[in-house]
Amino acid sequence: MKLILVLLLVVALAPIHSLAPAQRRQFLQNAAAVLGTAILPTLPASATDLGGSVVYGEERIMSKKAHGTSDKPVQSDLLYGVSNELADKISNYNRQFAERAGYFQFTSLEDEILKASESKTPITFYDSVTGKPLFVAPIGRSADQFLQESKIHGWPSFRDQEVVWENVRVLKNSGETVSITGTHLGHNLPDRKGNRYCINLVSIAAPPSA
Repeated sequence: MKLILVLLLVVALAPIHSLAPAQRRQFLQNAAAVLGTAILPTLPASATDLGGSVVYGEERIMSKKAHGTSDKPVQSDLLYGVSNELADKISNYNRQFAERAGYFQFTSLEDEILKASESKTPITFYDSVTGKPLFVAPIGRSADQFLQESKIHGWPSFRDQEVVWENVRVLKNSGETVSITGTHLGHNLPDRKGNRYCINLVSIAAPPSA
């Protein structure tokens, strides 16, 4: 009986790419309930618009505001042991430069990723300024694969399915990846696998919102 249900699900998935991210996720959750199995990892309720095609934004997102390109400084209680001073400089007063390559390997990020993987729970990364969810990883790959790719390139590297597009935009002319409120995050550097968002850990290190 379950085999028949699986086959029906495969057929039903054919047009799923045409759905909006939130609709696609709801479809898979309903299917999982029917099959009695988990198709998707547990995700936070805040990550409602996760995955799908890249969403482009306009240059005006990064216009001058009260605190650089943002309305305020980064939060004071950033995670992973990152530098608040560096976080504020990279996130709010920068459009091109980045934390040094491999910086994340000198933080607690790897330990946190591996710890979360034991319960098959991805980590949500929050905007260091606003606290809004920006990325959820790993999705569609293992923790080891996520970490390996990030180490090869030198920065946490996210794929389309790991982006919370409700809060993230890519500037089309430059590939600069930013939050909708003006936080500089990094750049989209596509490779043969598709879009790869090379992101500064200092820009996505806020704790979960209460």
